[in-house]
Amino acid sequence: MKQSEQEMKEWAQQLNAVHLPRWEELPDIDLYMDQVMTLMDRYLDLLLGQNHEKIITPAMVNNYVKLNLIPAPHKKQYNRVHLAYLVAITILKQVVTIKEVRVGILYQAHLSGTRNAYNLFCMQQEYELKRAAAEIDPQLALQAQPEQIPFDNLALKMASGAFAQKIVAEKAVALQEQELRQMQEEHNRSLQK
Repeated sequence: MKQSEQEMKEWAQQLNAVHLPRWEELPDIDLYMDQVMTLMDRYLDLLLGQNHEKIITPAMVNNYVKLNLIPAPHKKQYNRVHLAYLVAITILKQVVTIKEVRVGILYQAHLSGTRNAYNLFCMQQEYELKRAAAEIDPQLALQAQPEQIPFDNLALKMASGAFAQKIVAEKAVALQEQELRQMQEEHNRSLQK
């Protein structure tokens, strides 16, 4: 097995083990922006940290407030509602427009409340990540989907699946690029002999 294939399988194991914090696991205290940034990096680094860009910035958060994607902070402090919104927005904006993210969040929150909508998002995203990991390494047993996703949640299911497929494709391309560089270096060395 090539080194890149082995790395991909090891990454798939990490992907399979991803756990997004549920509503009850989010801090129940007010946080300042730097604390929010630290938590977001911790929650999403494996999923979004591959390209070494900042996952989320204070400027992004301020823009989300201006766009009414998240509630305004109270005395420059953020709570679990903000964190839940930021986790969902940061993932979903990778595959759909901010306008679509806004509509989806408002729709899901209207259907079942912010807490339940967020927990459903986490559950669905984790399932799609496990499904993608099982495609990379069939030894990773895919658990049955917790329950049938109703039409009201179809957009969420599709966006979650698209995100999982996107990060797998990006990881595969990054490993192939690394392998290509190694092959080119070997080829150049053989020409110098």
